[in-house]
Amino acid sequence: MKVVCYGDSNTYGYDPRGYFGGQYDHPWPELLAEKLDGTVLNWGENGREIPRRTADFPADTDLLIIMLGTNDLLQFWTPEAACEKMKLFLESLTLDRNKILLIAPPPMKFGQWVQDQELIDDSIALAKHYKALSERLGVRFADAVDWNTPLAYDGVHLTEEGHKAFAESVIEHLHKGE
Repeated sequence: MKVVCYGDSNTYGYDPRGYFGGQYDHPWPELLAEKLDGTVLNWGENGREIPRRTADFPADTDLLIIMLGTNDLLQFWTPEAACEKMKLFLESLTLDRNKILLIAPPPMKFGQWVQDQELIDDSIALAKHYKALSERLGVRFADAVDWNTPLAYDGVHLTEEGHKAFAESVIEHLHKGE
């Protein structure tokens, strides 16, 4: 089984504790790889927003896990506009839709990067829009809003424990879907 995890800094494993940042030793895609039989590729990138064009994923990808949208909200996109960007991105992919798992990112919380309730509310609303989108397009969906994933002091990034909890939640979700 080949799994591609495509996302932003929370997929990459960005560690906000250092002055210049860094990467946790074991981001959630790596922890996922320990539990799944096959190859798990971490295609997370710091600062990534929902792309406006298709990305080239390996043709032999068995599961594409996409978790994006947080940076779009941080760049003042509304949940509706971010969802529209996601719709266009998903429609551009050539993979079978049953091989795509769209994960609504964990909701932001008050912290150094998150100073107002509206941003938190938008991150929760994004999940509702993604759920409806996944139903319309026939892609799989998971809502990390319900996973209570620990976030760092900035209110955006997963903690080291958050990566462990997130990986466990993904595994649980995948087992339920089998």
